[in-house]
Amino acid sequence: MKSMATLPALFFCMLIAVTCTALADDVGCLDTTFKLLSPNDTVCVSAFEDPKVSGVTCHISQARKGGWGSVLGLTEDPSRFSIACRQTGPITLPDKLPDQENVFSEKTSVFFKKTKVIRMFDRKHNTLVYLAVSTKVVEGSPQNSISTVPVMPWGGK
Repeated sequence: MKSMATLPALFFCMLIAVTCTALADDVGCLDTTFKLLSPNDTVCVSAFEDPKVSGVTCHISQARKGGWGSVLGLTEDPSRFSIACRQTGPITLPDKLPDQENVFSEKTSVFFKKTKVIRMFDRKHNTLVYLAVSTKVVEGSPQNSISTVPVMPWGGK
C-alpha cells in the first residue's frame, strides 16, 4: 500500500524534470562518414532556448553514429560535441535563479548515456555559463564543452 502512494509523487517528479529542460530544434546534419549499405555517421546541430532565462539561445553540435544499429536505436553516440550560446534578445533573469541548473538533456545511448547542458550563474561577473557534459565517463573524465553569455542590455536600452 505504501509503495502505491509513492507512484503519484514519482510521476510528478518526472513531469517536473521533463518540463524544466529545454527541447531542441534540429538545425541540420552533415554526413561525416559514408557507409554503403546503412545510414552514414553525421554531425548534427540543434538549437534550444534557455527555459528560464529569456533572450539566450544555445546551439549544440553532436556526433551521431550511423549504421543499422542507429536505425534500431541501439548504437551509442560518441561523446563528441560542442556548444555555443549567445544573447538573442533582452535577457530577463528570474528573481531566484539557481547557481546551477540542468537546462537541456539528450539521450545518446540506449544504456543511460546522455549529453546534458548545465547553466551556472557567475554572479561576480554577471555572466551565464553553459557547460555541456557527457554523463558517461570517457577515458577517466567526462567530455565537456563550455560557452558563456554576459548579461548585458539589448538594443540600445
